[in-house]
Amino acid sequence: MEQAGVEDSAYAWMRLSVALLLGTVGGVGMWSAVVVLPTIQMEFGIGRADASLPFTLVTIGFALGGVLMGRLADRSGVAVPVAIGGVCLGLGYGLAAMASNVWVFALAYGVPIGLLGSSTVFGPLMADTSRWFIRRRGIAVAVAASGSYLAGTIWPPIIQHMIDTIGWRMGHVVIGLVCAAVLVPLSLVVRRRPPAHAPVVAGVVEGLRLRGISPNRMMGLLAVAGVMCCVAMSMPQVHIVAYCGDLGYGVARGAEMLSLMLGFGVISRLASGFIADRIGGLWTLLLGSGLQASALLLYFAFDGLASLYVISALFGLFQGGLIPSYAIIVREYFPAREAGTRVGVVLMMTILGMALGGWMSGAIFDLTGSYRAAFANGFAWNLVNLAIAALLLRRSRPPSTRFATGVA
Repeated sequence: MEQAGVEDSAYAWMRLSVALLLGTVGGVGMWSAVVVLPTIQMEFGIGRADASLPFTLVTIGFALGGVLMGRLADRSGVAVPVAIGGVCLGLGYGLAAMASNVWVFALAYGVPIGLLGSSTVFGPLMADTSRWFIRRRGIAVAVAASGSYLAGTIWPPIIQHMIDTIGWRMGHVVIGLVCAAVLVPLSLVVRRRPPAHAPVVAGVVEGLRLRGISPNRMMGLLAVAGVMCCVAMSMPQVHIVAYCGDLGYGVARGAEMLSLMLGFGVISRLASGFIADRIGGLWTLLLGSGLQASALLLYFAFDGLASLYVISALFGLFQGGLIPSYAIIVREYFPAREAGTRVGVVLMMTILGMALGGWMSGAIFDLTGSYRAAFANGFAWNLVNLAIAALLLRRSRPPSTRFATGVA
């Protein structure tokens, strides 16, 4: 194998720590729209569904950008998209700060912040990380994916504080300056290209196949599963701040719950990495999907302040491992040279599911005046994801056969 000994090395772990920092800072684009949603609704005098539009567009841009930047990373290395992301986040938040209506605000979130900004520090970094690790690939990918949840843990209280003290417009300017100051210099640290992988290294079997399911059909099923799980996932993540405001607890409590949810999501992602290294990506997906469905039922049943804190923590703990499991599945079943593009495609569908779910939940609220129907809707979509994961597992080899004794 070329560049033997590079994988799972001290350099690989150093590079992973940089990827985590990049994701934590640059991942702000997905969460600032959630925190500012009630403020934007009041600022522009619009409904809840229209106020959800910036989140919808940033997630669509984030999804498409994952594929675009993943292809760029496959060809030129991950440093190029990361540098582009830093510049565009700075410009995008500056444009959003000057917005005179929700359409300009949403456009700023959709293109420079989502498509060309935050997308560069999620899928491309996960795919790049997967190529630097073999034995510890599951935990490494989970760590890289945790950057977005650390962003969701750290940024919401900071953003809410800036809204309360210096206003949302100046707060957006500050966010843009921080992103540019961190991402552009750190892009120089990840300039080194990843090593090439052989099909079988140190007893780990890559390029698995499913019985009776072609690679393209599997990609299609993974794409549908990604949409389904993230429509369900988006209900609490996108609307918890507004939900707490509607219940009379205040948006600050909602921001705290979002931070708590995503903080426990980091724990979940790390745990799922350890689990995936032992039982494989498909089993990890099935486990996470089932747990997420159970947490949605708890939201449907309880709405007290204390119970919402507990359920938000549980929701984060249950669903955090879902997204990295898709990247691990792709690396188990498809060639390494296609990692950036294929991981980008699957993650694009999960993010489109977040966009659809965020808008759908707002529309259901506008129609019914309550979030109860939205929680029930999310649970129904989750069941389809669970069914697809079960189908793929039935066509897969048992998890114990993922590991050989050094011979393919």
